[in-house]
Amino acid sequence: MSSSLLLSGSTVSSPFFAPSKLFHLRKPKQSLLGLLPFRNASRSFKPLKCAVDSPYGGNVPTFPRTRVWDPYKRLGISPYASEEEIWASRNFLLEQYAGHERSQESIEGAFEKLLMTSFVKRKKSKINLKTRLKKKVEESPPWLKALLDFVEMPTMDTVFRRLFLFAFMGGWSIMNSAEGGPAFQVAVSLAACVYFLNEKTKSLGRACLIGFGALAAGWFCASLIIPMIPTVLINPAWGLELLTSLVAYVFLFLSCTFLK
Repeated sequence: MSSSLLLSGSTVSSPFFAPSKLFHLRKPKQSLLGLLPFRNASRSFKPLKCAVDSPYGGNVPTFPRTRVWDPYKRLGISPYASEEEIWASRNFLLEQYAGHERSQESIEGAFEKLLMTSFVKRKKSKINLKTRLKKKVEESPPWLKALLDFVEMPTMDTVFRRLFLFAFMGGWSIMNSAEGGPAFQVAVSLAACVYFLNEKTKSLGRACLIGFGALAAGWFCASLIIPMIPTVLINPAWGLELLTSLVAYVFLFLSCTFLK
């Protein structure tokens, strides 16, 4: 009787259990059949790939000469390439392999090696030039050594500032050549020369001596050089006094800039 009840799917009641429907044998089959499509769907489902899931680099091109030791070959330039060619190759490769960190580090490493090599070469050339000049000075005659003791090399800033001052005096003299002589401009230039020399030597007497000596040397050299210059090369409106003063400005500039 119990087996017939189970097969028929009827309800059973007892004093211990509430009336309920017993497990139906066909129902599990229906549930199993109902789950089959979901199992097949889960097997056929493939998750979409994102850019984050892709390996490092993705489709970004990789620098092929990363392990090349020679920095010239790594950048694809000749050992005799100029600094402009090195910069151009570096910028081109960084733009071509942008987005790949190892490639950019390899390119920058080769570029830094070449920059350091160029810096060392320039430094050695300067040292060699100073050594050769010092050697020539030591091998020069005594009178040349005594003359060079009065000469010094100031900073380039000082040279350019004083050059601008005396060039301005020369231009001012040329602009006022039709109105009168350059006596005032020459006096101002002489005063500036004495002032600069006094700052350097800390002796007003010596500064005045060098300044007036430079002015006299300039006038004397101009009186010898100007007559030998062809008149075609000289502006007809420029007189002898103006040309002499221009040469004197050069001597004043050299004396207050390079003499001790």
